Amino acid sequence: MSDENDESLADRVERWMVGQMPIIQMHGGTSVVREANPDTGEVVVELGGTCSGCGISNITADNIRRDLIMDFDEVDNVTVRTASSGDNGASTVEGGRGGELRHETESANHF
Repeated sequence: MSDENDESLADRVERWMVGQMPIIQMHGGTSVVREANPDTGEVVVELGGTCSGCGISNITADNIRRDLIMDFDEVDNVTVRTASSGDNGASTVEGGRGGELRHETESANHF
């Protein structure tokens, strides 16, 4: 599968997550690489801790997907899961009403 002198894809993705996404750990979240198959290009990352139920975890998931595919030639497809949402990841914004996630504290003045 992988060369003896080559660190496994899972190990490299784990190290990348710690280096590229320190904000996850800084905010009390966790990340675990559940699958990293260089033959199929599939990577599955699971976010936990405070990422579960976090209002911006879908944005974090989008960033992880995009950056892993850009930074690793052998990665073609990335699934990011959060403990509370199963396999939804960023699809809640893409498949829902779309647009950017906004947090507003003032009245929207609809009336």
